[in-house]
Amino acid sequence: MLDKDNFKELLNYILVIGLFIIAFIVIKPIIFAIIYGVLFAYVLYPVYKYTLSKIKNENASAFIICMGLLFILLIFTSIILGSLLNQVLSLYSSLQKTNLTNIIQSSLPDFFSSELSTNMVSSINSSISKLLAKFASSIGDFVLDLPSFILQILVVFLILFYSLKDGEKAFEYIKSLSPLKKEVQEKFFQHFKNITKSVLVGQIVVGIFQGIIAGIGYFIFGVPNALLLTLLTMIIGIIPIIGPWLVWIPIDIYLFAIGRTGAGLGLLIYGLFLINWIDTIIRPLIVSRKTQINPAVILIGMIGGLFVFGILGLILGPLILAYVLLVIEIYRKQKFDENIIFKKIDDFKKH
Repeated sequence: MLDKDNFKELLNYILVIGLFIIAFIVIKPIIFAIIYGVLFAYVLYPVYKYTLSKIKNENASAFIICMGLLFILLIFTSIILGSLLNQVLSLYSSLQKTNLTNIIQSSLPDFFSSELSTNMVSSINSSISKLLAKFASSIGDFVLDLPSFILQILVVFLILFYSLKDGEKAFEYIKSLSPLKKEVQEKFFQHFKNITKSVLVGQIVVGIFQGIIAGIGYFIFGVPNALLLTLLTMIIGIIPIIGPWLVWIPIDIYLFAIGRTGAGLGLLIYGLFLINWIDTIIRPLIVSRKTQINPAVILIGMIGGLFVFGILGLILGPLILAYVLLVIEIYRKQKFDENIIFKKIDDFKKH
């Protein structure tokens, strides 16, 4: 039987747990918007600190960063969406005019039947049609969901504003709740910062930067559908081990194959001495090699995160796995230190 005091304590626990569950239900529809706001704040925090040093006003500095980001996103989105739509339609039109049957038949060995090439062409055309239909459907869905999207964007910028302005206070508050010893706590949060910087800045930002540099090369050397290929290179560039070479090398081979030797040679030199070297030069400048995470952890985290969280999982997946490994490592070191202390006490007692 529970006595009166135990019953009150149990009731308090139930009420607190219930309150946390209700709070999660409230923020669940906007949880990704909150995460995006925090991530933007982390990346833009150095810019905020620089602006604050010039203006000396926290609210004005955070507001300027928010408005600057909004302006950049609006310009980037309008240019990208317009060009992307045109290039998708252009690509579809050129594929319709191209005799894929002849191309595939000339590529396949002689012992393959013409029926196989016809089936392959039919399958390719069907896939392209489905992809375009899905693209058109997603545009329609976006228009219908526009009010909800605007509210999500509003949440992103509210979180961004207050994360820039009060981020340090919030971080100190979180540290005050930690049950770890002060020495272990300092090491944990230092590693936490390094891991976040390594994944978010070192992997994501550098990958996007590589894609942009590659895209500039595509435009310089007149690669068809350069914008689509730039976006693809940016996505591939984020993924560890693989990298942007998976996109620009086939493009270079294509340029040589169609007889554009000068453009092919130019892109080859550009890729070898600029695109590939960004990873070697820029990444160590942003993130120390000592804080690098095993690429396999990042790759597995990205794949798993993509299945669970969608596109945001490319960031969240590696971070979650890295944080789990960090907690395990901190626990292992703490146990190791305790064993050393106990061993020294035993040795002292023996002597």
